[in-house]
Formats: sequence, C-alpha cells, structure tokens
Amino acid sequence: MKSSTMWRAAGAVGAVALGLGSLTACSSGSSGSPESPSAAATLSGPVTITVAIDQGLNADAKAQFDQRVAVFEKANPLITVKSQEYTWTATTFTADLAGGTLPDVFPIPFTDGRGLIAQEQIADISPLVKQLPYADTFNKNVATEGEDADGNMWAVPIAAYGQGLHYNRALFTEAGLDPDKPPTTWDEVRADAKQISDKTGMAGLAMMTKSNTGGWILTTMDNAFGGRVEDTADGTTTATVDTDQMKEVAQYLHDLRWTDNSMGQNFLYDWAGINQDFAAGKIGMYVSGGGNLPNLITQNNMDVKDYGLTVLPLQGDDAGALGGGTLAAVSAKATQQEQIASVKWIDFYYVQQLVSKDAAVASAEQSVANKQPVGAPQLPIFDQATYQQQQEWIKPYVNVPLDQMTGYTDNVFGQPLVPEPGVGTQDVYAKLDNVVQTILTQKDADIDKLLSDAQTQAQRVVDSNS
Repeated sequence: MKSSTMWRAAGAVGAVALGLGSLTACSSGSSGSPESPSAAATLSGPVTITVAIDQGLNADAKAQFDQRVAVFEKANPLITVKSQEYTWTATTFTADLAGGTLPDVFPIPFTDGRGLIAQEQIADISPLVKQLPYADTFNKNVATEGEDADGNMWAVPIAAYGQGLHYNRALFTEAGLDPDKPPTTWDEVRADAKQISDKTGMAGLAMMTKSNTGGWILTTMDNAFGGRVEDTADGTTTATVDTDQMKEVAQYLHDLRWTDNSMGQNFLYDWAGINQDFAAGKIGMYVSGGGNLPNLITQNNMDVKDYGLTVLPLQGDDAGALGGGTLAAVSAKATQQEQIASVKWIDFYYVQQLVSKDAAVASAEQSVANKQPVGAPQLPIFDQATYQQQQEWIKPYVNVPLDQMTGYTDNVFGQPLVPEPGVGTQDVYAKLDNVVQTILTQKDADIDKLLSDAQTQAQRVVDSNS
C-alpha cells in the first residue's frame, strides 16, 4: 500500500479533534465578518441554535468564546446561540447521537464523516455549503472526508493535522538532554525516554491505551514503522494487523515498559488524561496530533516554555505519519431554519479566520487580548498558498514559541501522510486497545498470540462494515 496524502481524523481525539489539539481547540473563535455571503438562504424569523464548546476551558478561553457569540449575534439578530459543553469521544458519541443529546453544531473526526453521511445521521447541509464563497477551494483530499458519494459536502472541514511527538523541554533539561535536539529515530526516543525516567522519575514515554486511543496510537506507530492495519485492493479491504511491522512496534513498547521501565505507572490513559499529565510535567514524551498545543494551554494550563514538538521518526519501507482532521457537522434533527443558522455559525466561527484577512487579524487580536494561543502548528484545509497567506496575516500576533516546534514545522510537510484505516475505524481501534494494555501490564504477554487474535477480530470488524 502506498502512502497517501489524504487526511483522516484520529479516532481518539476529543476532538479532535481533531483537535482536532482537541477537535475544536485549534479554532477557538473566528472573528471578522460574521455576516458572510454564506447564506443567501434567508431566515424567516428568530431561531436558536446550540453549538459545541470544549469541556473544561479556562476562564480566558470561555470569555473569548462568549465574545465571539456576542459578535455573531449582533451581526445576525435573528439568531440566538447557546453553548453546550461537548468533547468528542468514541465511547460517548454513539450514545449521544442515538439519544439526540448532541448540540446543533458539533465537531467530528474525519473517520466518522462518511459513515454518518451514508446513514443520514447528520443533516445534509450541502445546498447551504455550496453558497460559501470558498466552497470550491478546499484541499480535495480534505474535502472528500465530509462529502457523500456524489461529492456533496454534508460536513465542513475545519482542521487537519499530522501526528507528532510532543516533549517536555523542562524534563529534557533536567535529564541532561538538549531540548533543542529532540530524537529523530525510534532508538533515540527509547534512549531519551530511559534517561528521562532514570534522571527525573517521570514517565519517559507515555501511551494512550483506552477508549480507542490505544488503537489509534498503536496504528500511528505501525504506520511510522512502515505498516498498515488495513489494505484495500480492487474494492476489497483486508485487516493487516498481524505483520512484521506491528510485531516490531509491539516488541518496542514491551522493551520500553519491561526492560527499560521508562513508561511510568499509568497504563490507562485516554486523550484527555494524557494531555493533563503531560501539561503537569509528569510525562517526557507522547505521540498525538500535532495541533495539541491549544488544548494543553486552554484546558490544561501548560507553561508554554516547557513545550516542544517534533515530527514522528519514520523507519522502514513505506513509513508515514498518520494524518487526520475535524469536520463541523449539523444535527439531523435540526430544522431547515436551524440548518441555515448553523452554517452561518460554522462559516463565522471556524472558517473565516482561515480565508479572510480581516477575520484572521481580528481573531488573532482578540486571542492575544484573552491570552489565548495564536500560531500553533496546523496543516492546511485549503491549498498551501491560502495557508501561507493566512500565516502572514497573523504573524505579528503569534504568541506561541514557534522556535520550540521547528522539529515539526520544518519537516511535517515533507512527511508522507497516511490515512486512518477506512473501514470500521473506531471498532478496529477498540480491538487494538487490548493489545496495548496487555503489553504494558503483562510482562509475559504473548505478542504473537495478541496480534493473531487482534487480526481475527479486526477482520471480523472489516467484514461486518464492508
């Protein structure tokens, strides 16, 4: 299987997704023209919509969100916006969807888009999206994640990312490592993890393991070693979990845990939990989406001087970095009037700051005023030229230490990006959670049997979703 530049979202991101950093953190409020050309569709009267806001935002981030709502409502006097705390997780989303408890506008990972569209479990907002002035300028590989089989966009791409290696510069320094020279190979990751653990007593490298995040990161590492967990040829998908590459990854993790004792004591991390402990200085390194910094700041109060980010080491033939992203969707229960208002909100809150100078500058100014991050790394959902232009607009307002992230920003665009497994993604990840947990909690874990069993289980998932 050849590496692809298509982006799909990490199933564990809480979006975030994601981002999403969390799925919504990287778009913590768009400014600019709230009344865009997005809705030639006309509201017939007052309408109220509920929109997602990340759970656990700090006071400054919440204040900025409320300010954005006020600006939007002033420009759209017929629309009232109410916020609802929401962070996407695989274990709760299905129940929320079935129970009808989701907000009218909510973020989802790329991996959920096509399935929800095929099942008509989100609203078909494509006639409204077509009216957006930038509707035809999305990166084609990104746009397809929110489209149906006929190319109609039911969900709007709002963020994209490539997986990265996050590291704590303070722990690197305390361990006698150079924080300006992060590891570039998996052997160096292992050596640095052991040195951090030995010198500081903290986890040198930590792993997510539950709520499908273990499967997500195990798949990420498999990709980085040249493997894939699914292969599609001639329209048929086959699970490819039990491979030499995956065995190498499994043995690598086993050795870090049991030979080096460098992975700490918590082996039941999910996305939110690992972000919390990393921000608190308890973890030297971990693998997650490259856009995590806004979440680490706004929800976990990380001191940015301690933050470092670099690309994943790649080794082996066809190695690549798993990529993903976030879509903004509208509830299938939303009325036509609510859908019109919701698309106006998506355009205003998530997208305008990426395509409009006025919006980009206003958003950056407000973020700085509210002590929110500006300039955190992300991959473009539009073309490269649009992205670079947006970066120039916000350059005077950047308040994150980009010099501490050059290992990522200088190299990520040159890495081949690998899409997440396209069939039964979340269920496959769930099966792989057990592999990671067992390796990290059982010294005598039979890796061959674990992967053989996971292969059988993953193939059943693929067959039932094909």
